[in-house]
Amino acid sequence: MFHNLPDNIRKRMEYLEEIDSKDRNDGTPRLKRLRQIPPETGKFLSILAASAPKGKFIEIGTSAGYSTLWIALACKLIGTKITTFEILKEKINLAKETFRETDMEDYIELIEGDARNCLKDYKNIAFCFLDAEKEVYEECYDLVIPNMVKGGILIADNAINHYETLKPMLDKALTDQRVDALIVPIGKGELLVKKL
Repeated sequence: MFHNLPDNIRKRMEYLEEIDSKDRNDGTPRLKRLRQIPPETGKFLSILAASAPKGKFIEIGTSAGYSTLWIALACKLIGTKITTFEILKEKINLAKETFRETDMEDYIELIEGDARNCLKDYKNIAFCFLDAEKEVYEECYDLVIPNMVKGGILIADNAINHYETLKPMLDKALTDQRVDALIVPIGKGELLVKKL
């Protein structure tokens, strides 16, 4: 997946990485920043997505589509599609541009709106990447886990750098008898959960 990355995908990823880096250093307001994952987390997601069981793939929090691209690489490899949710119009427009410019639209469905309004209807979830506002993580976890297939994988970003904010949800996941879970020290810290 990584060795022969098409030029259009590599260039778009580099472009988004550059914007993200500038946003973090120039005082761009928090909600306007891309706040995307680093490349090593993208590769981590891609490898896990490629080994997920059969079922639906979802992402909660698209931003400009950077993490979506990493997951979509796995979807292309295994012949499935990812559904990604975003609520901010500016980021939706950037994500549409990302998916169009990388020719990955066949592997990505972008839903404009709050995932929490749709998640109870999503059954047979095999893979979920959660990277939204931290205050909604626990609610999203509670909606996704009951709808996951056996062996399904949920990854939640920011498990280390937002540990205090996410502690109630992290504690819930780490003691949840329905799953195996641990925090992986990659990128900003990833909660990795596998449905039993």
